[in-house]
Amino acid sequence: MNAPAGVDLASLGERIQSEVQRAIQRSIKGVEYFSTSGPPLGSTPKDILRARGTMNLYHYRPLADEIYRVPVLIVMATTNRGYILDMVPGQSFIEFLLRRGYDVYMLDWSAPKPEEKNLRMEDYVLDFIPYCVRRVQEDSGEQDLSVIGYCFGGVLSLLYGSIFHDGPMKNLICFTTPIDFREMKLFSNFADRRYFDVDHLVDSIGNVPPEMILSSFEMLRPASRAASQVQLWDNIWNDEYVKSFRMFDRWATDTLPLAGEYFRTITKDLMWENKLYDGTMSVGGHVADLANIKVPILHAVAEHDHIVPYDAAKHLIPKVGSSDKEEVMLKGGHVSLVAGANAIKRLWPKLDSWLGERST
Repeated sequence: MNAPAGVDLASLGERIQSEVQRAIQRSIKGVEYFSTSGPPLGSTPKDILRARGTMNLYHYRPLADEIYRVPVLIVMATTNRGYILDMVPGQSFIEFLLRRGYDVYMLDWSAPKPEEKNLRMEDYVLDFIPYCVRRVQEDSGEQDLSVIGYCFGGVLSLLYGSIFHDGPMKNLICFTTPIDFREMKLFSNFADRRYFDVDHLVDSIGNVPPEMILSSFEMLRPASRAASQVQLWDNIWNDEYVKSFRMFDRWATDTLPLAGEYFRTITKDLMWENKLYDGTMSVGGHVADLANIKVPILHAVAEHDHIVPYDAAKHLIPKVGSSDKEEVMLKGGHVSLVAGANAIKRLWPKLDSWLGERST
């Protein structure tokens, strides 16, 4: 029997055999995927300097012979755990900093307990961060320190820096940090004061459950989870792809609840009143005007950030009072900006270059 015109029976047979073998590999790897756990994350050696309620302060053990004088305090977002910056060896931002000679501390968060529902913005900005700053000073023996804030950790760092503007913060680095909350379009619609009764929510349930927070993130890209599952199955035979998928998927779904009073302030002062953008924000009676920040500042934003779009982040650099200030836009999304292959090539070297000359 003759083959249809243009069809190479020999190559067709090879392609069929290849697809059959790949299907077999998918089945085998699929069984392995569901019967094994992902790689351990956050494994860079560290010591716990203090754990108090939802607050955890870590100090990472040095990996370089020569250490910069000025230590670094990383302030994580309150919705996610800090191991996004400490993936597996070779893909860990923390490990990168340590090998480049930085003395690294991290303010990370645990889920607030039901009895911690009354934690306020004041507790985070006027208690947790200043306490960790003092512990870093005591532990390092240095008065100055640099602060790195990721996403909403950047917002907390800005509030701290604008209130304690005569304090020990020497440099400030923000990653994907929102300033104009009107431009957080879906979140603004979700929290529209005409329909969203934040007082009833907080008064009724206390802490805001992680399912509600995760759902709001997934609404930004409704089909992304289904699409990612399809991509996983297509690449289930690829061990490196599966390893990367499991790391990022675990972090993305490991969402923390938010303390009720803290969430109430976020909704009213930031989402509804946009006080950080307008310069009218105060915390515990302390004015938190970004113009008060005069230290060197670097703001890294992602070109394709669907969580904190550029229109929400672009106002930071113009509003701070620093003379040494820089915004850098890099390819990637909200997560790939700071973690993964994209970050290794782009953000990490840029940060090292900028911070290194300001850490002596």
